[in-house]
Amino acid sequence: MMNLQLWLVFALTVFVLSMIPGPCMLLAATHGMHHGSRRTLVTTAGALSALVLMMLASAAGLGALFAASAPAFAAVKWAGAAYLVYLGVRTWRSGGQEGVGLRLAGEEGVRRSAWQRYRQGFAVAASNPKAIVFFGALFPQFIDPTRPQAVQYALLCATFVSIETAWQMAYAFGGMRLAAWFGDPGRLRTFNRLSGGMFVGLGVLLSTVHRS
Repeated sequence: MMNLQLWLVFALTVFVLSMIPGPCMLLAATHGMHHGSRRTLVTTAGALSALVLMMLASAAGLGALFAASAPAFAAVKWAGAAYLVYLGVRTWRSGGQEGVGLRLAGEEGVRRSAWQRYRQGFAVAASNPKAIVFFGALFPQFIDPTRPQAVQYALLCATFVSIETAWQMAYAFGGMRLAAWFGDPGRLRTFNRLSGGMFVGLGVLLSTVHRS
């Protein structure tokens, strides 16, 4: 279907890139702490839905459009940055609710439904227009023009989704393992403020991103 050496290099590249903490990984860790790793699967599904759509958009040529059109890229970039800042402020203000960390199915889990977790995962992943440009730049380097391109794109997409899922669940499991320690409201408040500050920081960082 595709060159094995190219596929191995792609898999290693994605493995390293997905390992680096970013908005999706931070959200997975936060939801893992509040809801448990099993419920965070819904969050991960939302994030991956957005990423798959970005990969399809990139294959359809939207990556080239975003790279060429400053207004289109800027509009999506500022919307994404604003959402991350909004999410950060909400997380910061949530404070420390007693028992949330220890009882994973407690108040926080009831208040945020599966659909809400899915939407939040989708929105966080979709908040970065650079991803479309990234997929547009990354995928073609691993495509052999002498072989069927649709099959190669499908294999690369499946590889990316598998590795990204594994890392997001690893972050979610890590957050869940820390849940008991964060059962103390003071520690949970500190974690929420740290997470909120990181989301705001990522939003500010996203606002400085250029198309190149």
